[in-house]
Amino acid sequence: MSSSADLAVVGLGVMGANLARNFHSRGLTVAVYNRNPEVAAAFHASYGDPRFVACADYAKLAEALVRPRKIILMVTAGAAVDAVVEELRPHLQAGDMIIDGGNSHWPDTERRHDALAPTGLRFIGMGVSGGEEGALRGPSMMPGGDRQSWEDLRPLLEQAAAVSDSGPCVTWCGHRSAGHAVKMVHNGIEYGDMQLIAEIWGLLREGLAMKPAKLRETFERWNVGRLESFLIDITAKIVAAADPKDESGKQPLVDAILDMAGQKGTGRWTVTDAVEAGVPVSTIAAAVDARTLSARWDDRQRAAKAFSERPGPLAGLHGVTVDELEAALYAAKLMSYTQGFDLLRSASKERRYETDLAEIARIWKAGCIIRARFLDRVHAAYRADPELPLLCLDPSFADELRAALPAWRKVVAAATITGHPVPALSASLGWFDTMRQGRGTAALIQAQRDFFGAHTYRRVEAPGEVVHTEWERLRQL
Repeated sequence: MSSSADLAVVGLGVMGANLARNFHSRGLTVAVYNRNPEVAAAFHASYGDPRFVACADYAKLAEALVRPRKIILMVTAGAAVDAVVEELRPHLQAGDMIIDGGNSHWPDTERRHDALAPTGLRFIGMGVSGGEEGALRGPSMMPGGDRQSWEDLRPLLEQAAAVSDSGPCVTWCGHRSAGHAVKMVHNGIEYGDMQLIAEIWGLLREGLAMKPAKLRETFERWNVGRLESFLIDITAKIVAAADPKDESGKQPLVDAILDMAGQKGTGRWTVTDAVEAGVPVSTIAAAVDARTLSARWDDRQRAAKAFSERPGPLAGLHGVTVDELEAALYAAKLMSYTQGFDLLRSASKERRYETDLAEIARIWKAGCIIRARFLDRVHAAYRADPELPLLCLDPSFADELRAALPAWRKVVAAATITGHPVPALSASLGWFDTMRQGRGTAALIQAQRDFFGAHTYRRVEAPGEVVHTEWERLRQL
């Protein structure tokens, strides 16, 4: 077998197969391998071509590749990645690259990078977003690792990536595990965005009694405005899609779907990492909690019987309008992105990733699940001020938040009073209100901690000094 393949893809599930086909469609020769021979045979039966090099084992795979070898793993995160790396190692040489394109947790990527570095093998964690269609047509890709590996991979990745008006949606995300850290936060923002849209859909449907056709029209209208995004676009298609099993042809398919949201872990990782880093991500955390609550279907049925009061109408009782719901969704969406980029900024500083936040916004403009019109402005905000502490402090976004705030408050208040659950909308508003308080309520908490545990506190006029008080001895006013 001649060494003619430009790169290899290991794992021919839907994502792996489509990514291999994507590279192949750019004129590249792609070596492919799957542990299950039947899966490999089915792939070659469907897409067989001389520029797909079938490899029966890892030795043949290594033999097929030009040096330095570039091997993309599209296997299940966790133990499977470690197993494949160990099986590949004897067949590789210093300078060769193993690129993990799955949804691995960044600490695993950090560990693998450090373990392989002394051998001369280069391990690159690379987030891939866009689903199966993105993998085939052009995803957003988020590689980390050393800069030289990025430069070596760049020509291949730029050919396969989605392309926006700002160029290919792939960039170097930073050192070592940065690529998977960025993808994790991408997915966390995605959780927040999806939950917010679902809550607004519920308010439109149950609170304003909108029928499917009107719901579709509303989301379509929003999708040509500042909310334009992939998620709003597909929501417009979903809300009025007819149930193919409904003989009357009048019932939407979404009504036939069991309301138990799945999750694969990246949202939880985002929240856990944020807690450990001391970065509040209230919107994302509320979205993760909402999915977890949705999965407790039996308990929810019991609670629905025990507390049977139904949510009331929004319009008749509180006069909430569609435009106010749009404003609330936009403001809360901005909080999800603000929190996500805050976590990325913190992680980059803590782990010395050197992540360029403006570039991250740029590569999310196409190909990925959270692609949206306003990412142009996120890119501009971080390009103008790379040290911007919070996205919502960018002057143009701050002006929009001020304008949207009355509607946002009205929507959350009306939903709460009438019994419509809006955990992410309200958590977003709570985060915003807490963040904007020059002086909040934490002084009482510090006093309580000092009272029962002598944990000390700091005084306003001398913040550098640590103080403890014998509270029982103080004179009462």
